Amino acid sequence: MTTALQALRRIAAYAVITNDSDQVLLVRASAQSGTPGIWSLPGGAVDHGEHPNDTVVRETAAETGLSIAVTGLRDVLADMRALPHRGVTIHTDRVIYAARVRGGALRERVAQPTDLVRWFDLDECAQLPLRPFTAGALGLSAVAADQLPDEVPDFPSFHAVPGADGLHRAQRFAAYAVVTDRQQRVLLTRISPNYPGAGLWHLPGGGTDYGEQPGSALIRELVEETGQRGHLGELLGVASHRDAASLGPEGYPIDWHGVRAFYRVRVDRATKPKVYDQGGSTAEARWVTPSELGELGPEDVTEVTAEALRAAALPRMPRQV
Repeated sequence: MTTALQALRRIAAYAVITNDSDQVLLVRASAQSGTPGIWSLPGGAVDHGEHPNDTVVRETAAETGLSIAVTGLRDVLADMRALPHRGVTIHTDRVIYAARVRGGALRERVAQPTDLVRWFDLDECAQLPLRPFTAGALGLSAVAADQLPDEVPDFPSFHAVPGADGLHRAQRFAAYAVVTDRQQRVLLTRISPNYPGAGLWHLPGGGTDYGEQPGSALIRELVEETGQRGHLGELLGVASHRDAASLGPEGYPIDWHGVRAFYRVRVDRATKPKVYDQGGSTAEARWVTPSELGELGPEDVTEVTAEALRAAALPRMPRQV
């Protein structure tokens, strides 16, 4: 039974790295890992306050001896696995990048979570025991599946823990959307009082639940915050923001690190927005015309909203953003 296992969450970043021969770089988990002998994309856990883009460069160098340059964003996904021998169930939000090698030389590690690193043809990869997220990123079927928990643990999307210095820290993964309708209006939400960014215009979305995929979480949040039902579109980007002393309804400072994926979402039948999740971080929701959007300035919108709108390349965007 795995239901009594301690629930943990983490955010991680990985890279699909290919060479001139269209081979893929993989690393093998050592006996010190939770999945010994299983091959994976290079990468690992995002440190508090670290951008996933920096994580994958740092982790790849440590695991392979190679310096890489990120060339694109491929996917964002989540998975769960149970590790009964460690007494834990882990939910991991994974950011998958594309990358190329800048330099360095392959090296193997000793007494570390990974021990081997190799270039493989895709047909060779298909014969290896792969972590499911790695197989999915390569368009293959997983030979070795992770052990799943018997039940999805009850775990809050916001979870702050005290650090060694007494200051609470929180790392949260969330999904947001640039939502448009047939009239090219954009759906914005306003942050409630007593929440970080109170009064600023924000994007629909929010933190993902334990065991939930980012896209599913986004469509759920869209209904809860605005009453709109939309179709998930392309992944536009991933943002990382740290507020070293965020103040929210908890009433005490929190060293907050948010990693946010943002997508396009299309609403075919737009209705008057209604906030169903009363008492939360969303005070109101509104459809904004392109001209109204262009009248907003950087002081009117959240950082992730400005970044997502730039990525969406809308006809009119907030001034000086």
